Amino acid sequence: MRTIGFAIALTLSCIAMSVAAEEEPEKVLRVCADPNNLPLSNQKQEGYENKIAELLAQKLGWKLEYTWFPQRLGFIRSTLRAKAANADHYKCDLVIGWPTGAELASTTKPYLRSTFAMVYVRGKGLDSVKAPEDILNLPPEQVAKLRLGAFAQSSPVDWLVRNGLTNQLVPYQTMSGDPANYPGEIVERDLVDGKLDAAFVWGPIAGYFGKKVTAAEVVVVPFKPQPTFQFDYSISMGVRYGEKEWKDKIEKLIDENRAQIQQILAAYGVPQLDESGNPLQLSQSATGGTR
Repeated sequence: MRTIGFAIALTLSCIAMSVAAEEEPEKVLRVCADPNNLPLSNQKQEGYENKIAELLAQKLGWKLEYTWFPQRLGFIRSTLRAKAANADHYKCDLVIGWPTGAELASTTKPYLRSTFAMVYVRGKGLDSVKAPEDILNLPPEQVAKLRLGAFAQSSPVDWLVRNGLTNQLVPYQTMSGDPANYPGEIVERDLVDGKLDAAFVWGPIAGYFGKKVTAAEVVVVPFKPQPTFQFDYSISMGVRYGEKEWKDKIEKLIDENRAQIQQILAAYGVPQLDESGNPLQLSQSATGGTR
């Protein structure tokens, strides 16, 4: 009888454990991302934010899922703050790249500090330019003919205007109504095709497309931090306000995997700055990340 009783108890225990296992929800890292914004992210998961998301999911031991939406007006409202249909959770719980301290999301400690940069094609008359300020020292007749592309409402536009280069400015829209457009086109298409003499873009875009272009040799000249204009910015991850435990978990992951995150960024050609605004010095192993 004791043997029979023990067998029954063991069977019931196994059944209970099986039911509990079935009821345990699958752990999922739900990420909000732009479907067409290389080098940051795309729907093929080829961007550095995709690689960072994969790293975090791996460290958590969770499945990775995406909610795709162009990172422009309405992005947070349509992703991080939007409830999933017929579910008790939000569409996503984490934005991999969000400006530190920016509104709409609670930002973690930064994992990236980068800067705007000037990009030009070698052999087209700007080879003497080693810093953006060198443009101002070119012969006036050469300066007058320059076509300098920059995105509206960015610090490079302010810098160009302040230095008397308004007539040379070719403005680009920050947010296009066409989801097929992406910021890197200014380098990959217009600069290389000769529609521009130089482009002024966010450092990750400059570094990535500067390496990606094969039809010409592209030179990337980062802006150095200066008191008059803010060219460098810190990038964090974004979560919903009030979710302190989740934010703490993400910050812990950033701290524990900072070196690997820097490796990923380096592999994409992202100009990285240290806390003092100087180029980040990475070890040899930190330059062989994954593409």
